[in-house]
Amino acid sequence: MSQSNQHYFYALELPVGTKQKLGENCGELKETLHFKRWVHPHDYHITFAFLGHAPDNMLADSIKKLESGIDSPAFTLKIRHLGVFGKSDSPRIFWAGVNEEPLLKDAREIVYQACIDSGFKLETRPFKPHITLARKWDGDLPFTNEWLRQADPFLGKEMEFEAKNIVLYKTHLGKEPKYEAVLKIPLQS
Repeated sequence: MSQSNQHYFYALELPVGTKQKLGENCGELKETLHFKRWVHPHDYHITFAFLGHAPDNMLADSIKKLESGIDSPAFTLKIRHLGVFGKSDSPRIFWAGVNEEPLLKDAREIVYQACIDSGFKLETRPFKPHITLARKWDGDLPFTNEWLRQADPFLGKEMEFEAKNIVLYKTHLGKEPKYEAVLKIPLQS
């Protein structure tokens, strides 16, 4: 299943309609927020565990653990705000954040632990659920939080969606969209 140049990750899938609406809103923001690369709307997701190169046996073991061990119910999330990661004047990631939801954290913990138990070495930073919209600030002027405050209303009312699937994605570098859903694991209805 895996190849040496392929990277894999588990993520929470966003519904197609939510991806489309976010993509439309980002289309408007591109005129004022100058990031080097904007994420293709098809690629929007919330990462649970980045595996990187995944040996076949470890990948198969994580899939087996998740298919037999996911007992999390589906849940509703709301996209509520925008933010950045990285230097305040030159952020590396522009993202949309979601509301606090214990079921989201529970589902992520199950995925994370299954990957650890399968032998993967994962990031240990605290989980900050977000949807990456763009990467690498490329503006002529330094980025300011004022731009973030001006962009935040682009969300209008809270964008609500039903979280129903955990997906194993494979990365195709140099392609757009670049993430391929390899496997979907449904949350409990």
